[in-house]
Amino acid sequence: MIDLRTLREDPDRLRASQRARGEDDSVVDTLLSLDERRRSALSAFESLRAEQKSIGKSVSKASGDERQALLDRAKNLAAQVKAAEADAEKAAAEFDVVIEGVPNIVDVAAPAGGEDDYVVLEEIGEKPSFDFTPRDHLELGEMLGAIDMERGAKVSGARFFFLTGVGARLQLGLLNMGMQQAIETGFTPMITPVLVRPESMQGTGFHVAHDKEIYRLPEDDLYLVGTSEVPLAAYHGDEILERGSLPLRYAGWSSCFRREAGSYGKDTRGIIRVHQFDKVEMFSYCRPEEADEEHQRLLAWEKEMLAKVELPYRVIDTAAGDLGTSAARKFDCEAWIPSQGRYREVTSTSNCTQFQARRMRVRYRDEDGKPQAVATLNGTLATTRWIVAILENHQQADGSVVVPKALRPFVGLDVLEPVK
Repeated sequence: MIDLRTLREDPDRLRASQRARGEDDSVVDTLLSLDERRRSALSAFESLRAEQKSIGKSVSKASGDERQALLDRAKNLAAQVKAAEADAEKAAAEFDVVIEGVPNIVDVAAPAGGEDDYVVLEEIGEKPSFDFTPRDHLELGEMLGAIDMERGAKVSGARFFFLTGVGARLQLGLLNMGMQQAIETGFTPMITPVLVRPESMQGTGFHVAHDKEIYRLPEDDLYLVGTSEVPLAAYHGDEILERGSLPLRYAGWSSCFRREAGSYGKDTRGIIRVHQFDKVEMFSYCRPEEADEEHQRLLAWEKEMLAKVELPYRVIDTAAGDLGTSAARKFDCEAWIPSQGRYREVTSTSNCTQFQARRMRVRYRDEDGKPQAVATLNGTLATTRWIVAILENHQQADGSVVVPKALRPFVGLDVLEPVK
């Protein structure tokens, strides 16, 4: 959640962030009012409770009329304390409901605007030039015996698929290469749960009651994750980390599930927008003052992976109005998709500052030994969607696909050949 000190001492900063996101900034005044009421109610309760304790100590020393007066006062105080405690709890609960719905404060460096107002930071690599009409990834995948959408739909419904033969080998190779890079750069590999409790989802920044993207198992009160960021963010919940252990870096491999609500008619062909996919996700816990540098490191590791699979891509700085709830700033890498003549997102890295850690109560001790919230960051290292870009950018006229050199040891093939 947002920093309470910022709310109280610099509410205009939060107002500006809300406006940048396209959100209602009147919530700031609501929060300030609720915060004042909450603190006032708590102060009243603590004052009455202190008096109650003081009288309790005095009763044993008193006698006669004085003792009876103290007992009468203690009886009256008991009711007042109970009422004051209930009032304080109610005020705190009302405050918590509102503040948990407020997104992270946007980094002032993030571009202004909405989904289409990103800033292109750089373009890397040459777009392929074909002397034939390039096929899209689904046609290539079917020729290679790599993608089976028809049976995916038969078994599970629309937006499900099978990766078969070289398709399965390509995904396993890609994700294994990503995991190997992560290990070599100091990440701890993790196979994470894909079902999490509501507090894990909520703590990461997802609104379980209102997010239509999330699959829920109501009988178990569990949620399918859309990214291993969720279990990794919750991994150190309610813990105080050793200062010297930071940064802690984890690379999570998991299947991911998204309902794709609201995407009717979008990307219905192939595996660009599907309900289930696999991903290797980087996740970092670090000291807040190191978060910006860590963000750049995550982006650099994403770029390193994209170089290995020899894809032309661009890096964009996402505009404030297109940021997720937890992100203060986000960079996306978008690969060139020849069949569409445009770039499509393949990686994303977000600096979530201390927002998630406050919700999850993940802290470290500063130089004075005082617990402080850590910063959390995440970034995609490889995912199923990369197959789309790899097939299309490395295709040959006969429908074969050249496997990028760095990926060959992980796939076990130099060229993917059409099925005879």
